[in-house]
Amino acid sequence: MSPTARRVLWLVIAVAAAAAIVWILDRHEATERATAGLNRSLVFVDSTVPPEANTTLALIAAEGPFPHHRDGSTFQNREHQLPDHPGGYYREYTVETPEAADRGARRIVTGGNPPEVYYYTGDHYQTFRRLEVTDGRR
Repeated sequence: MSPTARRVLWLVIAVAAAAAIVWILDRHEATERATAGLNRSLVFVDSTVPPEANTTLALIAAEGPFPHHRDGSTFQNREHQLPDHPGGYYREYTVETPEAADRGARRIVTGGNPPEVYYYTGDHYQTFRRLEVTDGRR
């Protein structure tokens, strides 16, 4: 490989790395902006779910932006663990798992638009618990 081609390759790699870093920082800042203005005490669940669930609930209440592209997508209820409803009724959101290398197994699934029911799963849809959620308006 010629020295010029090598320099071009390194330049392309550097630009791609910089773009990836900017994208990651932007997603982090978007999540911080979405939750910074919210009083986290307005949205809460019982203490038996992980504390990261409160951040997810705050993002749902603010209608995003969400840190994962799948957040807010339709949950199909293929496992039939939740009550039957027409397609599109359920939406899923990631509950961060700090030690996980990927999205992890924890989710909040909402029902209705706007959400009228909330469920938590810590085992990737094997079991669900209905959450009692308050947002200060009830």
